[in-house]
Amino acid sequence: MRIGIILLYLASIVIANVVTARFAPLEFGAFLVPAGSVFIGATFILRDFVQQAIGRKRTYAAILTAMLLSAATSWLLGDTLWITAASAVTFLVSESTDTEIYSRLKLPMAWRVLYSGFAGGVIDSVLFVLIGLSPLGAGILPWEAVGSAILGQLIVKTGMQAAGAAVVRMLPVGRTA
Repeated sequence: MRIGIILLYLASIVIANVVTARFAPLEFGAFLVPAGSVFIGATFILRDFVQQAIGRKRTYAAILTAMLLSAATSWLLGDTLWITAASAVTFLVSESTDTEIYSRLKLPMAWRVLYSGFAGGVIDSVLFVLIGLSPLGAGILPWEAVGSAILGQLIVKTGMQAAGAAVVRMLPVGRTA
């Protein structure tokens, strides 16, 4: 079971990168959302399950492995070095934040999944857009589009966290601290 959840976590990262690279960003009115954002939101939930299965210290080994796998996948899919680096830095910071918040909350698992994933999703969205896409980074988006890109990702990732927390709440493990 432990190996399976770790492999599922790693696979979700590869899938997020492939979907993001292969499909154009989705536009919902003014919001821009990378196609892989749903899978990125799922990584936070799966990382919580990894932590539940193997503990906080070992989770950092899974995060480092996932970050390297994500960077390699991004590079192999043709992303620039700037985007690849931005993705790796953002991944490390957001997943580490999720891990630390999840560890410190003394709430049932479903609430820890929701709160830690929301924090990780905010950091992931803001950092990646600023470092990777804005004029501060690769310059793919003009400043006028940066806010819409961040908000679009936040909406999708927050929705994923809420849906994930609702599913976790139905599981026996989701109701215990």
